[in-house]
Formats: sequence, structure tokens, C-alpha cells
Amino acid sequence: MRVTGDGGVGIEVFVEGPGDGTPVLFMHGWPDSHELWRNQVAALTEAGFRTITPDLRGFGASDKPDDVEAYALKHTVVDMLAVLGALGVDKAAVVAHDWGAAAAWGLAAFVPDKVERLAALSVGHPSAFAEAGFEQRMRSWYMLLFQFEDVAETYLLEGDGQIFFDGHPDGKQVRAAMNEPGALTASLGWYRANAHPRTLVEGSVQLPNVACPVLGIWSSNDIALTEAQMKGSEKYVDGPWRYERLDGPGHWMQVEAADKVNELLLDFLR
Repeated sequence: MRVTGDGGVGIEVFVEGPGDGTPVLFMHGWPDSHELWRNQVAALTEAGFRTITPDLRGFGASDKPDDVEAYALKHTVVDMLAVLGALGVDKAAVVAHDWGAAAAWGLAAFVPDKVERLAALSVGHPSAFAEAGFEQRMRSWYMLLFQFEDVAETYLLEGDGQIFFDGHPDGKQVRAAMNEPGALTASLGWYRANAHPRTLVEGSVQLPNVACPVLGIWSSNDIALTEAQMKGSEKYVDGPWRYERLDGPGHWMQVEAADKVNELLLDFLR
């Protein structure tokens, strides 16, 4: 189904499972689409949940605005409210990864009446990320590279940057999607709108603490994110906090360790 999001941006949404099942909203990150969650959708719908899996703006079949500001996280928060509203969902559990997790922290913080519980994969609370120290900044080097228009695009599609896609468990499909006209530039809008170097000086938007139960999951072979930024999220959660570390998988744990992720999610969501 198609939902009109913030500013008229079209958001493609895939809904599965029984209509009376507990709703679970999935939010993917870069450079993915709703397909990243296929293993979790299968497991949760089999367990009786109703899964709501959009392509976030700039990805998949959703619209890809030209304006970089259109990718500011606040717009995705409004997009997700539009998705829930269109489906008649008053409150949902949220499962999110990467940039989707960054937006989901904002959704849970600013619109707490819409989020029953939050499972954040890989990316911790934005304040914890900012406080994670030198190692996290070193791992985030690519965010600076991604600010350079055309340079980043060339690096990723033609140069050594293919490692970003080769390291993805769905690398062939992701590379093909990013080669579609305008797709890569749209996806990089998330970095250019939310991770500009000025945030190192000015700081990021301060979020209220999250009131709902939160599950944080981090995987030990994630080359982009430290354990500290996830574990440090606990102090920004007023509700029950649970942390789980997965030893072995990399950044895309939903695919690399699907069974374990599904087990954790089902236990948390039930």
C-alpha cells in the first residue's frame, strides 16, 4: 500500500499477518529496504503478529526527494505516524536498525503514546552515540566522506567503496538497487541531512528520555558501531532496559544471525 508521508512524500508499506495481531513497525537503515526484515517478518507473522514494513523515504519503492533537508529524521518520524494512522494503528511495537533506529529513538521519545516498546538494533540512543568517544568517531569516518556530493557517489559505485556493498549479506541486490538512477544520492541524503560535520560543534537535537521498554542489540563484528554507544543508551531510557550482545555477526545481524535475532524479538515482544 501507498501512504502519503510528510511533505507529500510517498511511502511504500508492506503489511503481513492477521489484522487483529499485535502491530510491529519495522524501520530499516542504509542502504536497505523493507526486504532486510524478511526473516523477522516471517517469524513474527507465524507467531501471530501483524508486521508493518515500510521502505523509508529515499529507499526502495518509496519516493526519493531531491532536497537533502527532506531526509532530516523528523520527517521520517512524521512518515511513520502517517503509516500507523493509515492502518488505523493506535500504538505499535517498533523494531529498528541503523538510520531507522536513529529515527525510531526520536519517535519513541517525542511521540511516546504511539510506541508500545522499542527494539533498537546496532544504533543506540543519539546522545549515547555522541558520547561514545574516540573509537566511535574513528569508526564513523565514512560519514564525513559521504558529505561530498559526486565524490561519495563515485567512490561507492566505481571505486574502492564497493566494500560497503560487498560486506553486506545481500550485497549483489543492494548494489543493483543503488545503481538505479538517483537511488544512491537519495540514500546519502540521510547522512547529509543528519550527520553533517557541524553537528560535532553544535551538537545534535536533544531527545527526551524514552519511557517505554527498550531492547538494545549489538553485534560484535559491527565495523561501524561500538558496543559503548549501545550500552550507554540505558541512561536515556526511563522504562525497563535490556541489552543483548550477539557474538559473531556483523552489522546486518537480521540476516547473518536471523534465528537468534528472531528469538530475542519474539521474547521481547511477547
